[in-house]
Amino acid sequence: MESKLSKGLLLLMAITTGMVVANNYYNQPLLGEMAREFGVSQSMISSVPMLTQIGYAIGLLLIVPLGDMFKRKKLILTDFFFIIAAMLAAAWSTSPFVLKVSSFFIGLTSVIPQVMVPMAAQLASEKERGKAIGTVMTGMFIGILGSRTLSGVIGEYWGWRTVFFMGAGLMGVLWALLKWKLPEISPDFKGTYKQLLQSILEQFKSKPKLRISALRGGLDFACFSIFWTTLVFLLESPAFDMGSEEAGEFGFVGIAGAAMASVVGRLADRGNKNSIITVAILIIMASWGVLGLSSNNILGLVIGALFLDLGIQSVHITNQTIIFEGNPPERNRINTVYMVMYFTGGALGTFIAGLVWHYFQWRGVAIAGFSFAFLTLIAHLVWKD
Repeated sequence: MESKLSKGLLLLMAITTGMVVANNYYNQPLLGEMAREFGVSQSMISSVPMLTQIGYAIGLLLIVPLGDMFKRKKLILTDFFFIIAAMLAAAWSTSPFVLKVSSFFIGLTSVIPQVMVPMAAQLASEKERGKAIGTVMTGMFIGILGSRTLSGVIGEYWGWRTVFFMGAGLMGVLWALLKWKLPEISPDFKGTYKQLLQSILEQFKSKPKLRISALRGGLDFACFSIFWTTLVFLLESPAFDMGSEEAGEFGFVGIAGAAMASVVGRLADRGNKNSIITVAILIIMASWGVLGLSSNNILGLVIGALFLDLGIQSVHITNQTIIFEGNPPERNRINTVYMVMYFTGGALGTFIAGLVWHYFQWRGVAIAGFSFAFLTLIAHLVWKD
């Protein structure tokens, strides 16, 4: 199949993916400031990113499958209005409860990236599908990690609420660009919404490659969430005495790791995907070993974060190349299964991170992160093709 995906359109889709997914992660470097303003503990405020990720998982289940049922562009542009409303609600929060509810809806609505990924896979030619997925996913990871840098700096100087006002403004600009440039794609599914949701379970039951990819992805993203949820607490401890700005600057380290992993999509187009995943998981395990020994060492944290993000994105990109092989017409529902488990794993990692930090501090965080990486390796070796 000849590619219908120009370089300019692919870049716009990657930017969209990064900017929208960033909404889910602005809060992480700001947790300390939020806790101080509302007068609550760090463990209590850590439920803000957890609820965002839970909302995201539910949005994946209820909204993303609609990409197989309705015109893609119309669905995307409509969803932007709800994202902007949720961002403004967070900015105007008057209590931790309102902030948590708003955070849930930010996650629920910011699922556009998971419509963009299968859209890119559909528009790309077979021989360039992995490359296209890798480019869009690199945009997503840069958004996840760059959001921390941006929100950390803005939060340090202008307060955490300004970050959400800024995010709402960026969504308005992006809406206009997409209305102008994004092509329309007709849906493949002809049934009812109930039948659409029921068919998601059938995808899970009938596709063993999807099941193991989703399990790997969920465990993989738990490793990611454990680190980034607790990093700001470690940096604010007496060992470093830093703030949200420095926590946000760690996003630059993660971006470097994500950029290094951008070649993985090309490798996955022609290499042994299981071998790529095995090596990537071993990198994640090694990175947690370095991080665990770096509770007082900023250089160790930087090196560990770099390789952690490299390994995590490598697993993720290769997983998605596997599940979209053959360009199946039910691509949005396949992506729904994968991403629901992916972000459920992220929410679990965030929840566990808050607990282990509260009771065991950084040592417990490192043990939890390494344990999830080890479970990922076991699952991969037992159930890989």
